[in-house]
Amino acid sequence: MTPAEAKQFFEKHGIRYILAQFVDIHGAAKAKAVPAEHLEMVLKDGAGFAGFALWGFGMGPHGPDYMAVGDLDTLTPIPWMPGYARMCTWGHVNGKPYAFDCRTALKRQLDALADKGMTLFTGIEPEFMLLKRGPDGRIVPGDDTDTLEKPCYDYKGLARQSEFLDQLTQSARAVDIDVYEIDHEDANGQFEVNYTFGDAMKSADRLIFIRMAASEIAHKLGLVATFMPKPFSNRTGTGTHFHLSIGNATSKNLFHDASDPRGLGLSKMGYQFLGGLLAHARGLTALCAPTVNSYKRLVVGRALSGATWAPAYITYGNNNRTCMVRVPYGRLEMRLPDGAVNPYLATIAILAAGMDGIARELDPGEPNNTNLYEWSPEQLEKAGIGVLPQNLGEALNEFEADPVIVDAVGKDLAAEFIRLKRMEWIEYQRHVSAWEVERYLEFF
Repeated sequence: MTPAEAKQFFEKHGIRYILAQFVDIHGAAKAKAVPAEHLEMVLKDGAGFAGFALWGFGMGPHGPDYMAVGDLDTLTPIPWMPGYARMCTWGHVNGKPYAFDCRTALKRQLDALADKGMTLFTGIEPEFMLLKRGPDGRIVPGDDTDTLEKPCYDYKGLARQSEFLDQLTQSARAVDIDVYEIDHEDANGQFEVNYTFGDAMKSADRLIFIRMAASEIAHKLGLVATFMPKPFSNRTGTGTHFHLSIGNATSKNLFHDASDPRGLGLSKMGYQFLGGLLAHARGLTALCAPTVNSYKRLVVGRALSGATWAPAYITYGNNNRTCMVRVPYGRLEMRLPDGAVNPYLATIAILAAGMDGIARELDPGEPNNTNLYEWSPEQLEKAGIGVLPQNLGEALNEFEADPVIVDAVGKDLAAEFIRLKRMEWIEYQRHVSAWEVERYLEFF
């Protein structure tokens, strides 16, 4: 789209404002509303932000402005905000691309892959919960009748939130996000919307759009759409699985090989990429599961419905959802990322790990197709199956000690992420929970 075509687009859709949008280091959407008449300003100089007011931009109150320069290829209407369009941006400071901008950091890695004649394709599966606050202020499922112990794929659970789901789907399809499946997931109030895969940058941009849409549509209906990894201790958590493949200039899936003797449809390159994911699993966990709450999802144990679905084990399998990586024939499903993931940073980490596996020709070993939830620690150790970090502090240490992931993210951005997340971890460690008070107040 050219600037002239953009102006025609504004007239056609009645666009009066452009949201110059980016994400902070947590993956939360940030924006400024710019009157459509000032499109050229956003494309040339960018919309200005005080960098110190944002999480993870490495600035003090005395620093220069962070300029969000528009990416015209991402211009779309915002169906739930009539008169507004959304445009993703590239971060610039002092006229140059800024290393602390997550989208710019991902572009650097994707450009390096493109120099090798390859493109990373991702299909991202966002899960979320539709909740509300009960009379006592506690969060509960948005539908009072959504109470089944095993609610996955329940017709009633789907039907009774059809108004929200239809508005979300129509909003997505209006901007060429091809939604092809919607279902009620394994927890009460939990849903998943599946849309067609695309190149990794486009997929990350689309995930942010879906989050923005879900949050605001739910708000208008008196609900809360949350991507929090684990809102309820006895229910399954919220994942954001990444389906992965690499294509070449002819769009061939380089991970696919129908002659795979294991019957998984994976090529040598696919297995080596998988080997990299397993080798760097502990180092990339912090970027795929980036909050204190994330590790309530990754703890192994039973949920009310019978399983947590948490990919806590560093191994892979055919259709084995207890593993970190599942192989749904000819591609990889990375099950580690959760609802709080920053898709730009997670994609960087996943790509870096996988490409290191290809460079070193790593062998992932044989697939594991047993129910690992039933294995004892001794069985896991004997089989050489590791467990993912079990808290944010442990995950940050592993990330910091993995030079492949750190270098891919960028040393400055990685250091900023570690600094902020360690602050989060320390605050959590100091917090006194209701569970502690109830257990210990009169215990001694």
